[in-house]
Amino acid sequence: QNLNFTGFRKILKKHDKNLETTRGAEWRVAEVEVAPFYTCKKINQLISETEEVVTNELEDGDRQKAMKRLRVPPLGAAQPVPAWTTFRVGLFCGLFIALNVTVILSGVAFIDGPNVWPLVRIYRGGFLLIEFLFLLGINTYGWRQAGVNHVLIFELNPRSNLSHQHLFEIAGFLGVLWCLSLLACIYGKFTYIPMQVNPLILYGFMLLFLINPTKTLYYKSRFWLLKLLFRVFTAPFHKVGFADFWLADQLNSLVVILMDLEYMICFYSFEVQWEDNAGLLADTDNQICNSYSYGVRAVVQCIPAWLRFIQCLRRYRDNKRAFHLVNAGKYSTTFFVVTFAALYSTHK
Repeated sequence: QNLNFTGFRKILKKHDKNLETTRGAEWRVAEVEVAPFYTCKKINQLISETEEVVTNELEDGDRQKAMKRLRVPPLGAAQPVPAWTTFRVGLFCGLFIALNVTVILSGVAFIDGPNVWPLVRIYRGGFLLIEFLFLLGINTYGWRQAGVNHVLIFELNPRSNLSHQHLFEIAGFLGVLWCLSLLACIYGKFTYIPMQVNPLILYGFMLLFLINPTKTLYYKSRFWLLKLLFRVFTAPFHKVGFADFWLADQLNSLVVILMDLEYMICFYSFEVQWEDNAGLLADTDNQICNSYSYGVRAVVQCIPAWLRFIQCLRRYRDNKRAFHLVNAGKYSTTFFVVTFAALYSTHK
């Protein structure tokens, strides 16, 4: 009520000043000050009743706790970050940098297999995902500094959302695990553990971290992401919001991760040699997973573009704006590029 009334007052005051008249003030007195949105006190009554019910029924008469539960922090306001979170960010990021140097030096010294591409492709997707999380943290920090209300734009829970430090913490922690897993592969001949096991442990842990049903480890944020992924992959059946097409656009940029995931599944299904401890470095003539056999690679490569394509069609159905069809046509060109690339690869 006060916000709307203040808006009217300032606009009409500016009107009178620029036109050198008093008609705006007269109209405000005659129309705005007697309007129901300003004179009605029902909202204040409902607020008081809500506060009373929450205080007496949910907080046993403790008004301070009740008001803490009811108050919503300002949209876009920075969440206070515990000191331990800041400490963990520095610890994980420092370890990640040091372990990365160790991985590079160890790879140069110990990897001498004739074919390193299975190892590279299996671990590349994980690294790109970690890099994406870190860059998203930088984006979040930039949005807050520039006053961009991303909490409102993405429809996040204003009471519980991840700050840039939380994203840095997750990226740093997963980065440390990624480096340790890769080092375990490089030094596999000293541990007598088949290097093929290490990627499965790493990505299995990442998957469990995401779908962990217990209310720990950023449960609300993980649940929001899972729900958003479900909406993206079922786009034709839901109204498309900003967060939906933002995530689908990110998937278009991260198509390499999906391709590497497809390669990993194919490799462990058809090419892995469990009897060889250096199975990820073994030289093999079996090139099933590097080809477009059965069309699986082409289909996976088209998934992100397909998601945006059907989102555009859904948005056109909802608001009948023609530029959504133009946007859908833009994404449909990916299908032709991938199809002809697959045909060329299989017939050259």
